[in-house]
Amino acid sequence: MTDSFENRDSNKDELLPLLQQLRDRINNAVIGQPQVVDQVLIALLAGGHVLVEGVPGLGKTLLVRTLAETIAGNFRRVQFTPDLMPADITGHTLYDMNKGTFQIRKGPVFTNLLLADEINRAPAKTQAALLEVMQEHQVSIEGTSHKVSQPFMVMATQNPIEHEGTYPLPEAELDRFLLKVFIDYPSVDDEALLTRIISGCSKDTPENASSSPVFNAQQIEQLQQIVATMPVDNQVVAYAVRLVRATRESVVFSRGAGTRACIALINTARAYALLRGADFVLPDDVKAMAIPVMRHRVARSVDMEIEGVDTDALLADLLEQVEAPRL
Repeated sequence: MTDSFENRDSNKDELLPLLQQLRDRINNAVIGQPQVVDQVLIALLAGGHVLVEGVPGLGKTLLVRTLAETIAGNFRRVQFTPDLMPADITGHTLYDMNKGTFQIRKGPVFTNLLLADEINRAPAKTQAALLEVMQEHQVSIEGTSHKVSQPFMVMATQNPIEHEGTYPLPEAELDRFLLKVFIDYPSVDDEALLTRIISGCSKDTPENASSSPVFNAQQIEQLQQIVATMPVDNQVVAYAVRLVRATRESVVFSRGAGTRACIALINTARAYALLRGADFVLPDDVKAMAIPVMRHRVARSVDMEIEGVDTDALLADLLEQVEAPRL
């Protein structure tokens, strides 16, 4: 037991500087989105998936591609459309006339990082096929199960504006995403810097712009193991449970978060603690992750919708009402 903890601490000391390097590399590529970058990294460290909401053109594809490059992983992008079929995601069998046999053609889910662009444009059956892979980490093709690569993370995007031809994700499927992240326009200075660099008006290039990987897949799995075994005080667990239960008891929500939110809060708080270089989880770590963990797992009451109060504001008020433990 002592040896395993010593090995974990040794791995942590070696990997934390690389984690910071990875964080810096992505922030230098995806300018002006540090909170989004941190939350995507937290999802990766916690072994979960991310639903990103934001208007087109804010760097979602660049974010996933840069992350894939920094961890020596494979990256695939799928544009979801109304005519996309489940087999277009998972794969299918194809008859080879020359060999006289059926060949398995694997779909884009067989990758490390998958960008599912505008997931709510595909019908429910196709959405369900992707979400099943997210949950099970395997695909069944013609009765045979095939494991997807590890690490495996899906970053799905949806447009915040309602459009014709969209298929909103059902509550049970939304719950499969560890975090829901909002990506907004960068600040004036960051947008000006980004414009100068992309348009060639500036000769400056972002620091750490190397395309060489920072991590390999095994090291990412080691980080995920460190996160999964990070100590959490019982009072912190109780605090996470109180926060989730408060959403069910509040009149401002017509639907509160379920038990999966409690688990997600603890797992993401562990990853948040690791990202800041800590050895254990604090109540503030839980508080920091509460809104991205729960914003897609709750629904506003009719009164709150009429008054135009958004979900994040309601959750922020709830965080002030639930007392955090003092450790």
